[in-house]
Amino acid sequence: MKTPNNVPASIVTRNMSDFTHETGNVYESIAIISKRANQISVKLKEELNGKLAEFATTVDNLEEVFENREQIEISKHYERLPKPTNLAVEEFLEGKVHFRTPAEEEQLPEARKAE
Repeated sequence: MKTPNNVPASIVTRNMSDFTHETGNVYESIAIISKRANQISVKLKEELNGKLAEFATTVDNLEEVFENREQIEISKHYERLPKPTNLAVEEFLEGKVHFRTPAEEEQLPEARKAE
């Protein structure tokens, strides 16, 4: 997963009114951001597990565990990435998150019947 360079790795104070531009409701925006953060988290975890699976061995040799520098470097790289919540907030504020609400989906079939 490609992470943007402009995303801060630590927590940033945000103006709550920035979250209401797209939805009109802070709580709805936070719910959308939360769902997107979960999606990002799952994707990052799958990537990390896929890369670490290459190093999986069936032998439980303690010496191998301490000598595997590549595995440690991969883990450190993922630890330094911005948190999924920060990525989701940035995506939402930049307008990169697409979402639908159940109320909009109910109105679509009714509009098609009227045509």
